[in-house]
Amino acid sequence: MTGWTADEMPRLDGKTVVVTGANSGLGFEATRAFAAKGATVVMACRSVERGTDAAVEIRADTRGDADGTLEVRECDLASLESVATFAEGVADDYDAVDVLCNNAGVMAIPRCETDDGFETQLGVNHLGHFALTCRLFPLLAAGNGVGRGAEESGSPAADLSGSGDARVVTQSSGAHERGEMDFTDLNWEESYEKWGAYGRSKLANLLFAYELQRRIDAAADDVGVRSVACHPGYAATNLQLRTAKESGTPLATAVMRLANAAFGQDAATGALPLLYAATADVDGGAYVEPGGVLNMRGSPTVGRSNDASYDLDDARRLWEYSAEATGVDLSL
Repeated sequence: MTGWTADEMPRLDGKTVVVTGANSGLGFEATRAFAAKGATVVMACRSVERGTDAAVEIRADTRGDADGTLEVRECDLASLESVATFAEGVADDYDAVDVLCNNAGVMAIPRCETDDGFETQLGVNHLGHFALTCRLFPLLAAGNGVGRGAEESGSPAADLSGSGDARVVTQSSGAHERGEMDFTDLNWEESYEKWGAYGRSKLANLLFAYELQRRIDAAADDVGVRSVACHPGYAATNLQLRTAKESGTPLATAVMRLANAAFGQDAATGALPLLYAATADVDGGAYVEPGGVLNMRGSPTVGRSNDASYDLDDARRLWEYSAEATGVDLSL
């Protein structure tokens, strides 16, 4: 949709949105936009301290114009125990979740492992979000998404065109195109290439998002949830700078700063595909991306990811592995 901005999001009064990685970058900007529309945003952050600082900054920047509520909770996607504790806490305190934004991630880091022994990029970017989605799914099935309930609450809504299903929005990357699923060595124990591992984790995000929608479609009853994927294009955030810092080379940081300045769009613009996927009337299984040059910048539009991301066999195998590895699955 050419020219779409966050101003066109509907009112979200009475809605609950969970955003992972909400304290910085794309997650921070998405949180700010959701709150400005009246949503209660549960900020799922690895560091509660940084999450709290981010919430304070959002409130200060909006000068009270953000109508929503910001709640910071610890959620370390590198720990399945932390994910379970977070999900249990949300279930204790909320009757429903209307939008889950699987946004947090790490990029092109030296090989290390999560608390549960997974290669960190696969573990954080995919497996942590897989487990979180499965654990929160009953709350999502109880939610109404963004297109219902405005009439009852008396809140004006910009879009009531049938987009009532709750949403699972999974953030991928254009780097999924260099990803390959090697099920004999998913965790890179035999060899490791940091950008290849990042690409695989982002391809896994898409395989998961589309397989989730297929399972929703195949369910006997109307589940009331849509699974949508997106990517931000080239958004200049701290993610690139952390990647450069991890390399241990000062030159890498300088080059990344230059690339961000020359080619990147700001984080607020980079967050638009996620916001569009979460609040506009898009079909389940859609892929939202920037509509500009090389899909690296510009307003959000519905596009298509690479052929590998629609591979049915890889999606099934990844789901089965993920369910076994995390000990969590869905029964629809």
